[in-house]
Amino acid sequence: MNKENLDELSDELREEYDFSQMVGGVQGKYTKQSHEDINLIRLEPDVAKMFPNAKAVNDALRALAQIIQQYQKVI
Repeated sequence: MNKENLDELSDELREEYDFSQMVGGVQGKYTKQSHEDINLIRLEPDVAKMFPNAKAVNDALRALAQIIQQYQKVI
C-alpha cells in the first residue's frame, strides 16, 4: 500500500465536521479512569521474543511467583 492510499484510508472525517464549534467537550475526560489498573512495563527485545502477548507474560510471572512462594515456605 502506498502513502497516498494510506492517507486516504486514515482520513475518515467528513469535511463538513467542524469541531471548533463543538461546545462542552472535554479532552481526556476518561483518561485517568481508563489507566487506573494498568501498569505498563517495557520488556527488553530478547525477552519480548519469548512472549507472544500480555497473557503469556502474566502466566509466566504467576508461575514464577508461585515457585517463589513455595520456596519461601520451605525456608
